[in-house]
Formats: sequence, structure tokens, C-alpha cells
Amino acid sequence: MRHRSLLILTTVITTGALTLTACGSRDDKGGSDNTSGGTTVVIGVDAPLTGSLSALGQGIKNSVDLAVQTANKNKEVPGVTFKIEALDDQAVPATGKANATKLVGIKDVLGVVGPLNSGVSQSMQADFDKANLTQVSPANTNPSLSQGDNWGKGEFKRPFKTYFRTATTDVVQGKFAANYLFNDAKKKKVFVVNDKQTYGAGLAAIFAAEFKRLGGTVAGTDSVTVKETDFSSTANKIKASGADSVYFGGQYPEGGLLSDQVKKAGAKIPTMGGDGIYDPQFIKASGEANDGDLATSVGFPVEKLPTAKKFIADYNAAGYKDPYAAYGGYSYDAAWSIIQAVKAVVAANGGKLPDDARAKVTEAMSKVSFEGVTGKVSFDQYGDTTNKQLTVYQVKNGAWTDVKSETFKD
Repeated sequence: MRHRSLLILTTVITTGALTLTACGSRDDKGGSDNTSGGTTVVIGVDAPLTGSLSALGQGIKNSVDLAVQTANKNKEVPGVTFKIEALDDQAVPATGKANATKLVGIKDVLGVVGPLNSGVSQSMQADFDKANLTQVSPANTNPSLSQGDNWGKGEFKRPFKTYFRTATTDVVQGKFAANYLFNDAKKKKVFVVNDKQTYGAGLAAIFAAEFKRLGGTVAGTDSVTVKETDFSSTANKIKASGADSVYFGGQYPEGGLLSDQVKKAGAKIPTMGGDGIYDPQFIKASGEANDGDLATSVGFPVEKLPTAKKFIADYNAAGYKDPYAAYGGYSYDAAWSIIQAVKAVVAANGGKLPDDARAKVTEAMSKVSFEGVTGKVSFDQYGDTTNKQLTVYQVKNGAWTDVKSETFKD
């Protein structure tokens, strides 16, 4: 097995080509109001805009809107005005597929940002690929979306040429979490739980395999059902196992309740999860104090990145009703990558869009490279981000606090 190491990122990323300036007014749907210009290019957005994950979805939508407003204000692509078309998938795969069909049918859509959930993305990819329509997710982490179903066997095959993402994968996140829990937190006996969904089950499996490779013990495994609230049976199993920690693959609504019920069962041990639980709602869902609980998330804390200062200031000045949340910076960068691909295609075609604009934008995406809100933005041969930065957060005094940020390298 290849040696893996975690290297602390020490270089300070200087602000690149992005100049972020909030402008214009917005309606409650976050739509762009700048409609001047000769050619209109629409960037689709698919995210859970309602429901339990809407806090993340609204941050995605608003951040894409800010990127569009910035491009229009700066005339980033001469003669082109960008707009957004935001659709609500409610974190439901069937709804995501219907949204993909709708976006494909809008001829001015040349790229789509989203979705949040890997399972939803699986239902959309084929439709986008058939239409040569670029998709860039700011949050999907399941490896199979970009590397194929046999990635775990070392067989890597990109399923869809139109798929890209600005978030790193669960291969990286799961191993990063296992390394932290075993080596830094000094936990040696973990109980692993997942929510039976694409994201949660995959992340939990990767974590467990790496934790055992490091020398740790998996005391037991179990699964819970999304939208259920009584996890006392699982909590009692955890207490009886003698585990010194819990790893949960899933989202914050269930994760917060699990943490609460584990502690009520008498197991005063930390619960750890991935970016799916890194949200203030995870803390609010627990009636018991959950200081010491842990989460990993893609990237470094946006608030601490020199490259993100302008984004944060402009987002706040724009007056959006919801925060940019965990994926705001990655959503802005996803939208900006599409804008840069459109810019390259227009420049190569004498200042106008070609008839096969969608296909050309997809081709241009592989060459996109710029200093973004979250650092260097570019994509590898699978459409995955080349930026493999991650952070561990811990609940301290009732709030998430970053405790370790590193760049993961195989």
C-alpha cells in the first residue's frame, strides 16, 4: 500500500484575477437582475432550496448569483450577460432528474452548478452528458461520480465528460478523518454508523477501512434511516460496544440526533462525521451538550483565506437572507469556472458564441485555471478538483471551531 502523508499548507495564496463587487438588487429567489448585453448565457443552479438542507442550498444559489452579478458588473465576457436559473431539488434524486431535464431544455443554459447531494447528482449526470451540458458541483464528494463504480478496486474510468466538481472526494475526506481521529484525537475503538445514502454509506466505508489500516478497531457498525428521529437502539449498541468514539456518515439532521441520543444512553464519547454534519443545525439538533464532537469539511475555513476576503465582504453587502454556509466559496468558484470557460469559447470564436457552445464549454472546462475564492481552481483528468485542502472542526462552547487544516496527498 502506498504511503500517505498530510502536508500542512504553508503558502499564502494571493488574490488572483477575481474582483468581486456586489451590485444590483435581488428578489427572494436570488435571481440576477442585470439583463443588459447582446447575448444571454444562463447558468443553472440545482440545490435543496427548501427542506432540512435548505440552509446549504440557499448558500449555493446565492453564491452563484454573486458570481453572475460580478461577471456582469465587470463585463467579464464582452457582449455576454449572465443570468441564473435556480431549481429546487429538495435533496430528492427524482426531482433532481426532472430539474436536469428542464435545464437541458433551456437553450441558453451553458453550465449548471450543483447539486448538493451525491445521490441527486447520480440521477442527473447522464442527462447532462447526453446534452453536452457542463455540470460543476460545489459539494458532491462520492468518488464514483467522477472515477467510476470500480474506483475502490483501483480501476478508474470517468463516466461522464461533462461532470466536474470544486469539492474534493470522500476518498480524501474519509482518510483525512481517520488519520485525525486515530493519530490526533488518540481514539482507537470507533463505532461506525451510516444513513444508507450514497454519500453517507460511501464516506463511512472509506473512513472505516483507513481507520483499521492505521491500527484502530471498528467496535461495530449500524445504519439509521433518513428523516427518522429515534436512534436509541443504535445508541444502546454503541454504549454496549465500549467504543471510545462514533463516526457517522450522513447529514446533520440525523447526525445531531444521533450524537444527542448516544450521550443520553450514557456513552460520553465524541461523534465525528464529514461535511454533511458540519452545520450549526447539527449542534441545535442535540439537546445534550455536544462539545468535543468533530467534523471534517472540504477546504480551509473561508473566513481565514486571504483569497476569500472580498467574497465575504461582497456577499454580506449584497443583503442575501441566508448565509453562504459551508459551500458558498466553492459555489462561487464553480460558477466562475463556467464563466471562464464561456469566456475562452467566445474569445476563440471571434467574440461570439458558436453553434455548438455547450460542447465547446465542456472542452474548455478541462483547461480552466484561476485563483478563486477557495484557492487555485483547476480540474484533473477525471473532472475532480486539484485542490485537496480539508479542515477538522470541533464543537467548542456550542459552536464549530476549526482545529486543524491540511492538504492531503497520497
